[in-house]
Amino acid sequence: MAIPGAYALYRQGFKIDWICGRSVYSLLSSYAWINPLVVDEKDIFFGNPLRRMLAIGALWKKIAMRRYDLCATLYYDRRYKLLTLPIVCNQKQIFSRGSRQNSLIAGRHHTDEYARILLQSEDICREQSFSPIRPDRSPPSPLPPKRSPRRIALFAGGVKHLIKEQAAGLIPEQALRRWPVEQYSVLAQHLLDREWEVVLIGSSEDDWVRPYFAKLPIFDAIGTLTLPEVVSACDSCDAIVTHDTGPLHLAGLSTTCIVGIFGPTDPSTRVPRRNSVVGIWGGQGFACRPCYDGQQFAPCQFNACMHQVKPALVLQQLDLLLEERSKGAPRPWRIVTPEGPPVPVQLSSS
Repeated sequence: MAIPGAYALYRQGFKIDWICGRSVYSLLSSYAWINPLVVDEKDIFFGNPLRRMLAIGALWKKIAMRRYDLCATLYYDRRYKLLTLPIVCNQKQIFSRGSRQNSLIAGRHHTDEYARILLQSEDICREQSFSPIRPDRSPPSPLPPKRSPRRIALFAGGVKHLIKEQAAGLIPEQALRRWPVEQYSVLAQHLLDREWEVVLIGSSEDDWVRPYFAKLPIFDAIGTLTLPEVVSACDSCDAIVTHDTGPLHLAGLSTTCIVGIFGPTDPSTRVPRRNSVVGIWGGQGFACRPCYDGQQFAPCQFNACMHQVKPALVLQQLDLLLEERSKGAPRPWRIVTPEGPPVPVQLSSS
């Protein structure tokens, strides 16, 4: 979501150096105008003192003699500021919750907010949001040729947050944001009943979802694709279905139709703002929706908002998107909500 803002700077004549972790290096490398400077995040944040010093020192060696017009640290965590300490530049920025200019304003799409901060623009009225920027050096699709009328990709797992994962051992927000894997399995069966192809995509950390699809004749690509290959794989699919997680934004870089499923987070701030994208916001009628305040999720014991979204609704929205695309009249992104009474909420006593 930060790439469109950086691209706007590039279009103005800026050269873009991007400090990044190993996990996203391959994706940033697929943009010819980005020069990624890779660091080992695990060593920097969780290594012993020697490994931390070596990792930070290696980065400093790359950037110490360079002069920049702008150094933007797009994190609230002040530890990231240490990484750019030796940089000499005209202006440094870092996210600050005490500054409107340098903080993500709630309710706005993150892509637009990154661009506003990077471009130093005021809160002027803009009729259109920034759209995702496709990679210009994408690999060919790693998936085999289609053998049926439609191919649908499912991202049933979820990419974890490195720092929170290591600090807490468990990431409750990932479970809260995830559409139940059992629902993905039901949806897959409906798609197979239509004689459509189903592709299961995810990182190596998503091995745990495999048993839920073990008896279904799907194409399993979990843990086999790089980030640029995920984008190319999405291009070779007719649509993808996922919840609020990293693969949603990777799919946004592709041309395929997207159904994103949301609950604790507001989809209007996260869905890729381009054609053929729909966000389903579960929890219609819930007073607790959304429960994410930009920093933390509520201490929820059961994400009933996500359970309210049924496979039938997802299938309905898939059909609408594919029909619009087949008629050559794809609609702009939109948000829909489930109809009918909310599902019961399970409460825990304190």
